[in-house]
This record gives sequence, C-alpha cells and structure tokens, in this order.
Amino acid sequence: MHAPALPEGVGIVDRETLKSLSGMELLRGWRDGLLPTAPIAHTLGFRLAEIEQGRALFVGTPHLALYNPIGSVHGGYAATLLDSCMSCAIHSTLPAGSGYTTAEIKVNFVRAITVDSGELRAEGRIIHPGRRLATSEGRITDAAGRLLAHGTATCYIFEM
Repeated sequence: MHAPALPEGVGIVDRETLKSLSGMELLRGWRDGLLPTAPIAHTLGFRLAEIEQGRALFVGTPHLALYNPIGSVHGGYAATLLDSCMSCAIHSTLPAGSGYTTAEIKVNFVRAITVDSGELRAEGRIIHPGRRLATSEGRITDAAGRLLAHGTATCYIFEM
C-alpha cells in the first residue's frame, strides 16, 4: 500500500537544516510557514500557534475521523497533542546542533474529547532544562477553558 502524497508545505526538514537551526528558529519556521510542517500535525489537524522560550502552544479542532468505537476522540489524539506541546517546549530551549527524543510520557485523561469540545489548546511548559534529560508538563483545555487532559514528559537531549 502506498502512502498518500503530502500536500505542499508538509514534509520533513532535511538533517543539515535541522543541525544548523536552534530549536527556537526551527519552531518559529514551522509556526510561520517558512519550513515544512510535520506530517503528523497535518494528519491529525493541529498546528503550532505560539512559541516562546520554554513554552509551546498547539491548537486543533477534533473531528469525527478521530473517534474511537465508544463515541469519543481516541486518547491517542490527546497523547499526541501533549507529546507535541511538551517536547516542543523543551525543543525551544535547545541550541543549534542539538536534537531530542521523547523518552517518557505520562498522560492523565480528565474529560472525554468530542467534536463538541471546540478548538483545543495544548500548552506545554518546561519544568527542568537539563543537559541530557529535560522535563516538561502540558495541559489540554477545550474551547470553554475546561481541563481535558494533562501530562508530563521526559526528553533525552543529544548532539545531532
């Protein structure tokens, strides 16, 4: 089975470009449409809305294609939003030539997410910016400001 072609503006940033940009430069490039958007954000319909040192905010509106068999948005959607906002909060602090990968994530689901939740806000903030391991926390709220899920992440930091 062939994967569908990605639309214009969605793709993978090449390794040399990744190595040459600080985390903040890369994230601003994504936010501002100057660099290709990550395919997962396109697939699940969310985007990086705000970025600052140690903080990242993603927004997205859930739709029926994200539903599980029991009639709500699959928990993987919330987990992906949290992983994105928490890891990008860490990524925003990294110098050029550094990379990261999520080593651990914990998610607490507080309320069901449905199409009636409206636009979701997934905000991540750094807790500890370590040299090799960094930690962050995140919260997902609905259009009414109600907490839907929250979590923590640990990212392993490395030289690219």
